[in-house]
Amino acid sequence: MLVVEDEPLLAEAIRDGLRLEAIAADVALDGDSALELLALTTYDAAVLDRDVPGVAGDEIARSIVADGSGTPILMLTAADRLDDKASGFEVGADDYVTKPFAMRELVLRLRALDRRRARPRPPVREIAGLRLDPFRREVHRDGRYVALTRKQFAVLEVLVDAAGGVVSAETLLERAWDEHADPFTNAVRITVSTLRKRLGEPWIVRTVPGVGYRIASDDDEHDEPTEAQAGAADADPQA
Repeated sequence: MLVVEDEPLLAEAIRDGLRLEAIAADVALDGDSALELLALTTYDAAVLDRDVPGVAGDEIARSIVADGSGTPILMLTAADRLDDKASGFEVGADDYVTKPFAMRELVLRLRALDRRRARPRPPVREIAGLRLDPFRREVHRDGRYVALTRKQFAVLEVLVDAAGGVVSAETLLERAWDEHADPFTNAVRITVSTLRKRLGEPWIVRTVPGVGYRIASDDDEHDEPTEAQAGAADADPQA
């Protein structure tokens, strides 16, 4: 997510609240910084305060709409008159929340916006015996509940979204962490390794040496790696 909010304490509170829900978020304290981030990253949604320094919030919204990315916009502002809301929707807002607000409501609205995006996907996703429910933050494998940390859940959600496709470590770092993540960290390797163990055997999270990670398909069952082999591949998946 991109959070555009000029009050630093509120921006940090929103970012931290989203992180608790395993949602990575970048923060822009002014309109110019927001446009720079938007030029570098395609976000799943933007939380936008209309009254920010530099480029106005309405102009940021128009820019998001004009680039054709389909990024949903949730306007978060103290302006609560009906005319204010109407003008917000006119410049491209998909939803509108007034301050003060409950963090839980903000998260629910963002998840609803993501669900309604142009890329269709069911609310509950299933692949290769995995059942992932983003709203309940629950994962089951072959009917067995699997307890995951927030970061493990975030990584698994990105892998499941890829529907068996390979996801690079860089993409996982971008989607499940945030802009401040160290690109040389081994956090992805460690998280994938612990996630694989939490999900249990047969190993369903596969390492594609030199490329990244993917969810195994039924066709892979005859070629299941041992724990030692999976760990060795994890040691340097991007080599």
